[in-house]
Amino acid sequence: MNMKLLKTLIISAAATMSLTSCSDWLDVNDDPNTPTEGAAPYYYRLAYMEFYTNHAYMMAAMAANLTTGDWANNAPTGNQGKLSKWHVVNWRSNNVLQWTYNGAGPNINPTIESATEAGAWHYVGATYLIKAYNFMLLNDVFGEVPYSDAFTENGNPRYDTAKQVYQGVLDDLDRAIEFLSRQQEVGAYPLSANDYWALGNVNTWIKTAYLLKARMLNKLIKKGEGSYTDYKWDANEILACLDKAQISNADNMIINHTDEKGSTTDNLNWNEQVLYSPLYSVMGMNNNYFITQFAVDNLTDFGGYGVEDPRADKIIPWARSQKTLASPEGLKWSEDGLWRRSVGLDMNTNFRLTGANRPNQTKWDGGRFSTNAPDLAADTIYVHEKSGSKGYLGATSLLWFTDGQKGKGDDRSATSGTFHTRASSQSYIATYAEACFIRAEVLMRRGDRTGAFNAYRDGIKAHIEMMDAKLRTWVAEDPSLASCPSFKPIEAAEIDNFINNGIGSEADINLAKIMTQKHIAMMFSIEQWNDMRRYDFDPQIFLNYHVPFEYFTDANAQQVIPMGKQPRRWPYNDKEPMYNLDNLNAIGREVEGSTKSDGWYAELDMPSIPIWWDSDQP
Repeated sequence: MNMKLLKTLIISAAATMSLTSCSDWLDVNDDPNTPTEGAAPYYYRLAYMEFYTNHAYMMAAMAANLTTGDWANNAPTGNQGKLSKWHVVNWRSNNVLQWTYNGAGPNINPTIESATEAGAWHYVGATYLIKAYNFMLLNDVFGEVPYSDAFTENGNPRYDTAKQVYQGVLDDLDRAIEFLSRQQEVGAYPLSANDYWALGNVNTWIKTAYLLKARMLNKLIKKGEGSYTDYKWDANEILACLDKAQISNADNMIINHTDEKGSTTDNLNWNEQVLYSPLYSVMGMNNNYFITQFAVDNLTDFGGYGVEDPRADKIIPWARSQKTLASPEGLKWSEDGLWRRSVGLDMNTNFRLTGANRPNQTKWDGGRFSTNAPDLAADTIYVHEKSGSKGYLGATSLLWFTDGQKGKGDDRSATSGTFHTRASSQSYIATYAEACFIRAEVLMRRGDRTGAFNAYRDGIKAHIEMMDAKLRTWVAEDPSLASCPSFKPIEAAEIDNFINNGIGSEADINLAKIMTQKHIAMMFSIEQWNDMRRYDFDPQIFLNYHVPFEYFTDANAQQVIPMGKQPRRWPYNDKEPMYNLDNLNAIGREVEGSTKSDGWYAELDMPSIPIWWDSDQP
């Protein structure tokens, strides 16, 4: 985020502070916009909407990732750890609802109205896309939410059905395309003035709208084939949208977060700085998250071809170490023997339940990493994903030094973190890689093996190259990072070797390979959970996946997700029954699979009820 946009966000936050009454939880049904509707002009509101929209999405994506199995918290009893064993809780519901209905939401209608008066059609279009992006998220995680009555003067908005919200998202995406395609009126502010999602590139916004539309239409595979206007899976329309979406990495919509010490803070919740990646806030600055064996297996020997993915070293965390004859066997070391790569947590075992083996928070004793478990004296083979931060922590590096000196301590205690959760990691709104994988899936389902393989191959390559671009940026900013395998840029020969020898061929392409590679490319995205729901968590579709072992040992988890079912939605936060109970009860009578009675939202097994698009309901 450049300084001009930072100043915009500061001004925007100041102007819209009057839209919220305090930094604690606000009733999502209040309409704080009414008293100061004209306080901030349209060109100041965009950055504010972008900020809270992305925060809401990334909080949900982080929780969804724990449910789908790439990462796990080391403790099985906290809210974070419960998700890894399918004990679904409303851990991030407050964040997502608050940042949508109290952060981005109150700015949507005023922006559309004032931008329309000014003929600033690109702001109108971008705002419709942001609205669609927010309700796409809410539709994915909750199903039924207030849409028609959202951001109105109605203090008790009625809930729309999940089908109505789904249609509303499609309509808003069409509106976004329409207005973004218009020529702005003379005197209207250019989108580049206040846009930090695409830096004012209107073509990127349009391509993103088409990609999001393809994403939405592709969710309907359980509805049968036909026209999307009849709510059927429409391969032709999906492909038509993809033809107008991203066609290279140059079209990607990516937020470039920065590791800087800034003065702007979030005023709705945590009062933390706004410059760094949201995932850093909930994962990257913590040392209790570990990569799982499911993710490691797919990164190190995908498809059984015996070729390691060049992304493996960048995603799997590393620890500064020193290889000796006493070092544990089977670990991967850097060429100089000074960095050791983590192994994965095997969630197909009772791993987290046995104290001797559990990956407790690693501690530094001045000469090695060890665990807190008293019967483990040797170096731990597990490396958490905590990283440093020059801005937030005042550290000297993006590396984290486990000796507790805020990144200013013993270099022998360094850990690398992981690609996605560093302070200056990127947020991905829409990418060419995703467009390729959707195309590959559609073509595979239509029997076009050649087209499917070509799109699959292009998607993998695009994602690797996108990651490599960020690695090169990090190393350019701090050349000392190049000595760590987690930051070392990927050589062209590594990419070619993997593409040619590690992903299979047209002769053996199948849906499982496509969806598993898409799962890797969409790490920390709600689409991971959406895809798993669309294919019912099928281990024949998602290679190396399995229902977590702990689920079968936990009666509480089985009450939430009964045997034979899977996590399908989130519980609502505890504020909705307090402030909008009648409407919440009313919508329950329309939810297929609910008890149809008052209090349906509090039934223990409510998270196992499929959302409308995740079913064969008409």
